[in-house]
Amino acid sequence: MKQNLHNEKLPALKLIIDGKHYEWHQQYITGAEVRRLGNIPREDEIFLKIKEPWEDEPISDDTNVDLARPGIEHFFSKVKFPITIIVNGREKSWGEEKISYEQVVKLAFENYVENAATAYTVTYDKGPRQNPEGTMVKGDNVFVKNKMRFNVTATNQS
Repeated sequence: MKQNLHNEKLPALKLIIDGKHYEWHQQYITGAEVRRLGNIPREDEIFLKIKEPWEDEPISDDTNVDLARPGIEHFFSKVKFPITIIVNGREKSWGEEKISYEQVVKLAFENYVENAATAYTVTYDKGPRQNPEGTMVKGDNVFVKNKMRFNVTATNQS
């Protein structure tokens, strides 16, 4: 911990990154340090939360943010769109933060028509922290991230 000229310990400065609390022992933090501390992927954008009616401030890797100002600084990350998702081994461009079961099936099978004779199984992995892996059923929506993988299989029901 840093000490001042009077040999007193300086308090840790608190900050929040994507809802998680952290401490920092310097007055300033760069965007790159926020990215490392919060484990934010390189392709995601970082913002500093600003009270309404003003807009949140984009933070680049070389931006310095003063943590000694009154209050706790809140940083959050956002996926920069469009991203690339992989559906049945093929790269597809996607421009939204979520994708539905039906949208994944349509990306896998361009001539998808909903009918009772065909069932689709959708699995995914390499997803964001909200849903890193799993299966989807009709009506489901999941958050996406760059290079997330989806596998869709069709089964004829008899």
